[in-house]
Amino acid sequence: MFSGFTSATIDFMWGIRMNNNKEWFDEHKEEYKRCLEAPMKELGAELFDAVIDDCGELDMTLKVSRIYKDARRLHGGGPYKDHLWLCIREPTEEWTDKPVFWFELMPESWSYGLGYYCAKAQTMAKLRRRIDNDPRELSKLVRSFNKQEEFVLEGESYAKPKGDPGKLLFDWYNMKSFSLIHQQPNGEEIYSPELAVRIAAGFKELMPLYKYLRAVGSDGL
Repeated sequence: MFSGFTSATIDFMWGIRMNNNKEWFDEHKEEYKRCLEAPMKELGAELFDAVIDDCGELDMTLKVSRIYKDARRLHGGGPYKDHLWLCIREPTEEWTDKPVFWFELMPESWSYGLGYYCAKAQTMAKLRRRIDNDPRELSKLVRSFNKQEEFVLEGESYAKPKGDPGKLLFDWYNMKSFSLIHQQPNGEEIYSPELAVRIAAGFKELMPLYKYLRAVGSDGL
């Protein structure tokens, strides 16, 4: 059961940011496993159970990132990540184009929410087509989303709008990819089991939008 991260978690993350090399990591590997990897997996397991309770009819999987960078993405920045994330998603290899729930911890802040890692143009075209065919369902979800204060809509918009479905849906319609995100500086909350409670509640609030976006992804063009 997740009992919170610790000050040693954050100390390690700052340490790997400042000393991103194999020698330093090897000396602190057990600290990484104990203070960062283990509680992240515990948090992921708890959140996964909460999500499954809300969408047991959907096939989902939990992914916790490794601290080792992909060798193709080193770019001179060292072989290790200075952050760790987890996501709950469809069990598919093409997950970067699917909506996912995620949590990410960095040395200075944490974030969580729902969104795409990198949606394909075809996926956003499916969303626009569904809005064009029947804007009512997403309009209802967006009105509810706009009443809450935990998450904000973030994403890159097309330089030239793809269309104008009206003020309510304009941003959703004209983004290349997007996330519904909450981010804040690290504070006492990350050291408490209440962090899992808050994130689970946020995922529950976003579940109707997740189901809508997942259905969009399964639409044929």
